[in-house]
Amino acid sequence: MHPLLTTFPLAQWLQHYQRSSFISDLLAGVIVAIMLVPQGMAYAFLAGLPPQYGLYASILPLMVYALLGSSRSLAVGPVAIVSLMVGSTIGQFADQGTDAYINAAVNLSLLVGIVLLLLRALRLGSIVNFISHSVTAGFTSAAALMIAVSQIKYFSGLNIPRELHIWEVFDLLASQIHEINPVTLLVGLTSLLVLWFTKDKLCCLLESMGVPARAAQPMSKAGPMFALITGSLMVWGWQLDSSADVSTVGTIPTGLPNLFAIRIEFTLWQDLFVPALLISLIGFLESVSVGTVLASKRRERIDPNRELIALGVANLGAAISGTYPVAGGFGRSMINHSAGAQTTIASLISALLVLLSLLFLTPLFYYLPKATLGAVIVMAVIPLIDFSSFRQCWQFNKADALTLLATFVLVLALGVELGILSGIGISIALLLYRSSQPHIAVVGRVGNSEHFRNIARHDVTTYADTLALRVDESLYFANTRYVEEFVLAQCAEQKSLRHVVLIFNAVNFIDASALETLENLVLKLRDEQITLHLAEVKGPVMDQLLNTSFIEHLGDGQVFFTTDQAMRALSG
Repeated sequence: MHPLLTTFPLAQWLQHYQRSSFISDLLAGVIVAIMLVPQGMAYAFLAGLPPQYGLYASILPLMVYALLGSSRSLAVGPVAIVSLMVGSTIGQFADQGTDAYINAAVNLSLLVGIVLLLLRALRLGSIVNFISHSVTAGFTSAAALMIAVSQIKYFSGLNIPRELHIWEVFDLLASQIHEINPVTLLVGLTSLLVLWFTKDKLCCLLESMGVPARAAQPMSKAGPMFALITGSLMVWGWQLDSSADVSTVGTIPTGLPNLFAIRIEFTLWQDLFVPALLISLIGFLESVSVGTVLASKRRERIDPNRELIALGVANLGAAISGTYPVAGGFGRSMINHSAGAQTTIASLISALLVLLSLLFLTPLFYYLPKATLGAVIVMAVIPLIDFSSFRQCWQFNKADALTLLATFVLVLALGVELGILSGIGISIALLLYRSSQPHIAVVGRVGNSEHFRNIARHDVTTYADTLALRVDESLYFANTRYVEEFVLAQCAEQKSLRHVVLIFNAVNFIDASALETLENLVLKLRDEQITLHLAEVKGPVMDQLLNTSFIEHLGDGQVFFTTDQAMRALSG
């Protein structure tokens, strides 16, 4: 394949591009842009930045991903959870609204891009596998709840510091409830109503009025823009910004961002590295998850390694644009796909429309109430609060459910970075605990067959002088003592034993500690006049054993090809 086609997936898609595909991409690009403009500004507020920075993050990063990304439908740009993480991170090092705050956000974008490209260079994309589903679900729900609660200040008109915990926010709200601005609250609730109506009711209403589905469905996806127009008209028409003190976006600078204006601060990078790593992992995980789901609908696959490159360069593009980190958004990507996007040309169209908005439409946003942007955020994150996951995990695996709950609570109590790190730590600790106590089954023969099954689950035949044990885990330093103690305990209960057969069909690896334990086990059993044997040893494990003196150390013990052979030879 030509290098151009492998470097730029879009070039490969354009080989078979047709006029109908462009029409689909055009429609999807317009719909996503209509959603992205108000959403981008809202997410910038969430990150503690002026609204134009959300628009900056929706231009060059989208263009870069459109050229390099392997997903046809993934919509890259500002996303809620990353925006929350950016705000909580930078707030520790600079005051909101200052040049230092903005520069820290830009440095964070640069560092996230470098981390993603470094992960690709080291082929460490699989590192996201260490973030379990339970940790991801707990973190996402907690972060979404924090995001939703953080918008109370825009709905109420109260000055609520962003560093407060959720319970402190509600405590402050209760103590200052008489100071809530009722007009601001009305504007916010009206915006929520518009968003809910356009999302759940508008499409059905339009179709019942005879509007074709191809027109009704795009209109139902333009809820954020309808909310933006409604809120702005309310403020402008009744002059609510002056008569009722409704806070608005105000003047947004017209024009392009100041490219290459970043001031690199390596001393700041030391403080930003861990948050940048977490933002990289969360953004990559969300992007790949969404991209995989959407690609499967087309019977296609995305390339995670290619995504590391595309997202890494997209974040470098965000740094060049003087804005904050980006990732693939779940909601926008789903809308992009359902709107008919065929290629990433749709993202190029969205980026172009956002650019035109920055050049010509920013004066129209002057009366846009912040309560409306808060409503846009709330409606975007509510679907991410998924309490049903806990119930499902509890029914399936209580340890995973407790991990989910612990991550959820810790994120709320400790903050995003410490919370998710704690969740990952708990998940890894549970993994080590489970593998340190592997399942070991005493097995017997099923009827007259060659099959051997767990005596606790099946009606099987066992033998007085031979014990067969199936070890269902690889052997390494953390679980080798448990295996040894289990074998010795079984031998102590059966005084007539002469042979023990360890069935290794589930053992994929043996480390040096486990090998030493097996050698000691041979000696301990020999003192009890019991011989240790192995059965069904896998090729790679057998190669390991043959490279040592263990086979000689077995003495009278043998390595059998199957458990059936072992039992017939030893108990006959």
